[in-house]
Amino acid sequence: MEPLKSVDIEKKNIEQKYDKGLVASTFIKYTAYIVIFFGFLYFIVKYVFPKF
Repeated sequence: MEPLKSVDIEKKNIEQKYDKGLVASTFIKYTAYIVIFFGFLYFIVKYVFPKF
């Protein structure tokens, strides 16, 4: 019969901190990127393409 082995199990709890301010600022940043992108596309279609 084998001798009993003592095994210590380490349990780690990982808590993610949810920062609403960081989420909001990231949302605003990417929304601004999208608005600028579509504004640039609008400018190209409205003013640059007709000149060709």
